[in-house]
Amino acid sequence: MKVAIHQPQYLPWLGYLDKLDSADVFILLDTVQFKKHEWQNRNRIRTKEGWQWLTVPIIDRFPERIDRVEINSHSDWQRKHCQALRLHYGKSPHWEPLGPILLTLLERPWPRLCELNAAILEVLCDHLGLTTPRRLASTLTAREEPTDRLIDLCRAVGGAEYLAGQGGSGYMDMARFAEAGIAVSAQAYRHPEYPQRYAPFVSHLSVLDLIFNCGSRSLEILRSGRRWGPIESHGDGSRGDAESQK
Repeated sequence: MKVAIHQPQYLPWLGYLDKLDSADVFILLDTVQFKKHEWQNRNRIRTKEGWQWLTVPIIDRFPERIDRVEINSHSDWQRKHCQALRLHYGKSPHWEPLGPILLTLLERPWPRLCELNAAILEVLCDHLGLTTPRRLASTLTAREEPTDRLIDLCRAVGGAEYLAGQGGSGYMDMARFAEAGIAVSAQAYRHPEYPQRYAPFVSHLSVLDLIFNCGSRSLEILRSGRRWGPIESHGDGSRGDAESQK
C-alpha cells in the first residue's frame, strides 16, 4: 500500500492533488508546526496582470500546531477571496459547477484553518473524481521526530511504500525507512501547460486555475505531469517536515 503524507494546503496546486491521486491512502499532516509564508494558508491564482496571492489570515500564536491554528474572523478575507475568484474566473469556460460550490463553502464560518483546508480538499476531490481515502494525522499515533513520525503514520495505515515530496531527501533518514521495511519513492512532478484565460502561461498556481480553464479534461492534464523515482539520502532527518509547493 502506497502512503502519501502532506500538510493541509489552501487551494492546493496540481502536484499536491497528483500526489494524493498516486497514493492508496493520503494523510493530512496536521500535527506539525504551522509555517508562515508557505502554502498552508495561501495560494496563487491567475490574473490579467500575472498572479496574486489569496491568503487566509490567522491568529498568530507561533509556534502552534496546524490543527490548532485559528482563522482571524475579524478580517474580510472571505469576501475578498470570493470577489477575486469571481473577477478572474467567473467568465472562464468551466466556472460552473465548481465555482458556485466553492464560493458557498468559503462563505461559511471557519474557526480553524485545518477544517477549511480539509473541506476544500474534499470538494476538489469530489469534483475531479479522486477517490483516495484521506486520514488526519491527529487521529493516528506517531512519534514526534520527523522520520519516526512518517514511519509510524505509514505503519498506522498499513503502508509498505512512502511517497515523498521532491525535497524529501533533505529531511528523512533513509536508512531508518529501510530498517522499517518501508520503500520510498520521490515525486518529480513536471508541471503541464494548458490553456489559460490570460497569456503567457503561468505555472504552479492553485488547481482551480486548471479546473476553471479545462473542465472535464482537468484530471487527464493533471496526471500528465506525474513522475516518480528513487530517492537518495542526504541527511539525518534534522531539517523538518515541510515540503514546498514546487
